[in-house]
Amino acid sequence: MIFDHDMLVVCGPTGVGKTAFGIDLARRVGGRIVGADSMQIYRGMDIGTAKPTAEEQAAVVHYMVDIVDPDQPFDAAAYARRADDVVRQLKAEGIVPVVVGGTGLYIRALVYGLFDAPPADSALRRRLQAQLDQEGAAALHARLAALDPAAAERIHPNDAYRIVRALEVVTETGHPISEHHRRHGFRRPRYRVLTIGLELPREQLYARIDRRVDAMLAEGLLDEVRGLLARGYDPRLKSMQSLGYRHMVDYIQGRLDWEEAVRSLKRDHRRYAKRQITWFRADPEVRWVGPIGPSFKF
Repeated sequence: MIFDHDMLVVCGPTGVGKTAFGIDLARRVGGRIVGADSMQIYRGMDIGTAKPTAEEQAAVVHYMVDIVDPDQPFDAAAYARRADDVVRQLKAEGIVPVVVGGTGLYIRALVYGLFDAPPADSALRRRLQAQLDQEGAAALHARLAALDPAAAERIHPNDAYRIVRALEVVTETGHPISEHHRRHGFRRPRYRVLTIGLELPREQLYARIDRRVDAMLAEGLLDEVRGLLARGYDPRLKSMQSLGYRHMVDYIQGRLDWEEAVRSLKRDHRRYAKRQITWFRADPEVRWVGPIGPSFKF
């Protein structure tokens, strides 16, 4: 099959079926999958990230999955650099890159690049980390809301890594990170891209999310988190503060009972899906596929 694009992108909210769709699409075009999920990059974090199974990864070659340990720093800039290398290599071999994932910032960084952010200042990072440890993420999020309301609205109050990074940028440059994003504009794509967005009616999507959480728990999410803690991974790590993992940590450490942990896990997955939908809906280049949108054909 021949088309006029450098890569295909499959995006959409959690639980919508991106993995299965992406594998089917990659098979149809003779492509390989480049993951675009900020959690599936971590080794040993499989169940809570809904990582493609060994069988799925054997069916189609996957890149950008299981590439760093949970305590290794990794951000959108690092993703863009490594994924760009993969995409260029695949293109050189005549293979179609099929980028699949729900982390909108990763996809945007790969397709459009990022603004020239200042490198992290280690002294400032230590100071902010100490404040985070003493005051908690909510306090730093409130501080960010005063300095950069647009960024604070976009960043979850529990996302300590992104809160700290946004505070670093505004402190070092004197300008909010949201202003840097506006100046960059993300208007000049580096590749010719066909972006396919998957959608479902909200009630149907939420029901799928609830079933997915039940499946994660049945498959052993709690034991996966216990194993990570036993291997010495700090529960304050960016990776351990993500969906599913922080909820299990809160249960293990007695801050939540089991029923509340499960209830909040499902609720936060639904909220995350809503934020993803808002992000991808803002991109006019996304071609939507599903019961609400037009059927997809090459």
